[in-house]
Amino acid sequence: MNIDRVVFTVTPHDGQWAVEQGGRYFGHSRDKEDAKAAANREARANQDAGRPCQVRIVGEHGFFGG
Repeated sequence: MNIDRVVFTVTPHDGQWAVEQGGRYFGHSRDKEDAKAAANREARANQDAGRPCQVRIVGEHGFFGG
């Protein structure tokens, strides 16, 4: 059984951390934890509306350019 989920990805973007979902970037911050909090807020709102969600973190084990 395959469940479609809304995926929020915390990722490096433009020299900061941001949340990406469907090609849209938001929640930009120099602090990864702030971007993770933004992703979790969006995921909670989607789950409360009945849409399954997933939050992913990428790029946390290395350097990234910007």
